[in-house]
Amino acid sequence: MKIRAAVLESMDNTAPYAQSLPLKVQEIDLDSPGRGEVLIKIAAAGLCHSDLSVINGDRPRPVPMVLGHEAAGVVEEVGDGVDDLVRGDHVVCVFVPSCGHCNPCSQGRPALCEPGAEHNGKGDLLSGEFRLHRAGNRIHHHCGVSCFAEYATVSRRSLVKVRKDVPLHIVALMGCAVLTGAGAVFNGGDVGPGRTAAIVGLGGVGLAAVLGAAASGAETIIAIDRLEQKLDLARELGATHAFKADDPDLVGKVKEATSGGVDAALEFAGSVKALEASYAITRRGGTTVTAGLPNPKAMLTLPAVSLVAEERTIKGSYLGSGVPSRDIPRFLGLYNRGKLPVDKLLTHRIKLDDINAGFDRLHDGSAIRQVVEFN
Repeated sequence: MKIRAAVLESMDNTAPYAQSLPLKVQEIDLDSPGRGEVLIKIAAAGLCHSDLSVINGDRPRPVPMVLGHEAAGVVEEVGDGVDDLVRGDHVVCVFVPSCGHCNPCSQGRPALCEPGAEHNGKGDLLSGEFRLHRAGNRIHHHCGVSCFAEYATVSRRSLVKVRKDVPLHIVALMGCAVLTGAGAVFNGGDVGPGRTAAIVGLGGVGLAAVLGAAASGAETIIAIDRLEQKLDLARELGATHAFKADDPDLVGKVKEATSGGVDAALEFAGSVKALEASYAITRRGGTTVTAGLPNPKAMLTLPAVSLVAEERTIKGSYLGSGVPSRDIPRFLGLYNRGKLPVDKLLTHRIKLDDINAGFDRLHDGSAIRQVVEFN
């Protein structure tokens, strides 16, 4: 079938993207689903820094590629072997397909699926197939999703079926921003009633973590970012303290507010400097969690003795360190009960033709979460 999609041709464009136009909206071909695959009509797709990091080259991917990894939509057609989804079901996309059989999957850690990571790196689907084409030539898939398009053919292993009583432009945020941010709080940060937490980097993912920390019952929630407007929003979402990331006395102020540092510091900025600051504000015996994605060449230096002498933990969190088929329905339930108001993260609802301008807003920090909506 013919679809309209935003195709990244190269990774050498610079901002302003509304002028350099790294994403070309054009008509391409999409194949019907093969065995174990599903055709979905995209309802809404979120713009994320992980997409921006492909556009600017920080996270190199094969091109040409249809970008987009955070989306929700409606099932149109199922391939052979898919017997648990039918036309009309609402689904949310997950940016790591899980095979269900490799060692991490068998241990309940689908975010670390080995075949999923391999195929995401190659830019094809979990089956090894390419379902996107232009003039007979392959176009790569982004994270097995490629949702900056009217329709997508994806692996069944990239989808979670969801309830129909939540608007799909809200459901879309569950696939990355909420799954990654709130998931890191609930699954990786050991944040709960009476605990202290710091959220470093207040994009859509970081602010979802603020919501998660508030829902968890954390006593003290410290928000840290460079932009004052994001600190203001964090306060509205439940942060008890807010500090500028470039404050020269940041570490001292956090330690004073928490009697020595936070139990858990969670970093979402994708910056080594932000991760170093997160480690510095973590208390003795505490945990530093990073869910940001810096350039692969970036290196981290820490005082090694502190890991032993202070019994410190530093850990990564990918896909919220959770199980999407379990966590996404839980998060939607919290949203419906008013405990996780993720709609407050949504600042712009745009059309596909405006996607490059949307990435300018993401680049300069003037947007939190934006979604492309399709009719």
